[in-house]
Amino acid sequence: MDSESPLLPVHASAKHGYGWALLACVATTAVATPLIGRLDLTNIVMLFLLTVLLVARRFGRGPAVLAAFLSVALFDFFFVPPRFSFTVTDAQYLVTFAVMLAVALITGQLTAGLRRQAETSALRERQTRALYEMARDLAGAISVEKVADIVNSFLASGFNLEAVLLLPDEQGRLNATAPTSGRLQVEQRFALIAFEQGSPVEDYSLSGYGYGAGYFPLQAPMRTRGVLVFVPNDREPDAVREHKNLLATLSSVVAIAAERLHYADVAHAVQVEIVSERLRSSILSALSHDLRTPLTALVGLADSLTLARPPLPAEPLETAEAIREQALRLSGLVGNLLDMARLHAGRVTLRKEWQLIEEVVGASIQLLGRGLADHPIRVALPKDLPLVEFDAVLIERVLCNLLENAAKYSAPGSPIEISAHIADKNIEVSVCDRGIGLPLDRLGALFEMFERGAAESATPGVGLGLAICRAIVEAHGGAIDAANRADGGACFTFSLPGGTPPAVEEEREP
Repeated sequence: MDSESPLLPVHASAKHGYGWALLACVATTAVATPLIGRLDLTNIVMLFLLTVLLVARRFGRGPAVLAAFLSVALFDFFFVPPRFSFTVTDAQYLVTFAVMLAVALITGQLTAGLRRQAETSALRERQTRALYEMARDLAGAISVEKVADIVNSFLASGFNLEAVLLLPDEQGRLNATAPTSGRLQVEQRFALIAFEQGSPVEDYSLSGYGYGAGYFPLQAPMRTRGVLVFVPNDREPDAVREHKNLLATLSSVVAIAAERLHYADVAHAVQVEIVSERLRSSILSALSHDLRTPLTALVGLADSLTLARPPLPAEPLETAEAIREQALRLSGLVGNLLDMARLHAGRVTLRKEWQLIEEVVGASIQLLGRGLADHPIRVALPKDLPLVEFDAVLIERVLCNLLENAAKYSAPGSPIEISAHIADKNIEVSVCDRGIGLPLDRLGALFEMFERGAAESATPGVGLGLAICRAIVEAHGGAIDAANRADGGACFTFSLPGGTPPAVEEEREP
């Protein structure tokens, strides 16, 4: 950004301009006095009009008006007979004075107006170029702190303003992107009004004393991204009022930059999450494959010990059964890890068939067997449930995980209830228990990988069962949810698309 060309027009001070107007009129009088008798008075009037024109061109409207009146007075005193007196003997000179004054004033006004327009055009050109350079710098900014620095550099080049960039945090509070000096003061209530209503708020009561005078919302295409507060200094306390339109344009450019940075951060976070998920899935898959073989061998060795002939003594036999039980549990965990890796990698092909829900419910209960021995199972399935298209093996895995989860987190002897019903063309299946319930502050995270109901729990598990359930149900086009029961316990519900089952033809009896 060109800091040598100021963005504000540089005017000579009033005293300076008036002084030069006075000197110009005196100089014109000195130059024209020797020409008396050689030039007509009409030509001498032209010299004074030229002086007024030059003063207006250089110093503006006020000095030009002063030059016009001085020219008439000096012409009357030094050139109109009787000379060296303001007495006028010939009435025609009164007309000359009036016309001379009128022409001088009109000429001065027109020249000063053209000068002002030229200055305004030059100012707008410099401001447009500076805005373009600032927008170019903002396009390359990689942080909101850098955006604030670019804005302050732009304002310092001639506006006598400083800016404070306020962005909302996760709680909706507006915070400065960079620490502000003790001299700069921001009224949070005005900033909140501008942010919530989306319109500028101006307060000039303490303008020039380090307090914000203009609070401009950062209106981006998607939403309001924050507030840009402009603080004038004591040299030009009305700078915000004078450059309001330019500051509004500046706020729009900053809003676009802030929104670009926001979505860049979102894209970066998503990319990091994708890479992390791929790495985690690769590690899980590798570990699962490497651990499955030795665990299978360990289970086989434990089985051989329990089936040895002659039988082992009671104590070694109990140890062998414990080894087998723990090996099977560890094998199940490794299987969950492998399934999770396959589901996330998208390498699972659904083998969907039209079948009854009660069949997969019965298979799941029978498969768990001993794991549900301490809990009475209550199944409430309507007789008119239609056929549903699903992968029986995977949905059986969902029900097994939910039933095992219910058994682990409820007291022995407490019932586990399985129910199903039709809801909005979907089939909803619920597994409910009478356990300790779910933590309300972590309901949304229960279906994430390695998340458990209690952060520290003696119940075995690594927090993959519910994540596998969600992945399988979503692969079928359904959804799964969890909630606490009003009378105690937890309830997990998943839904499967109903669809239109094929027609089944009944065989005729001969």
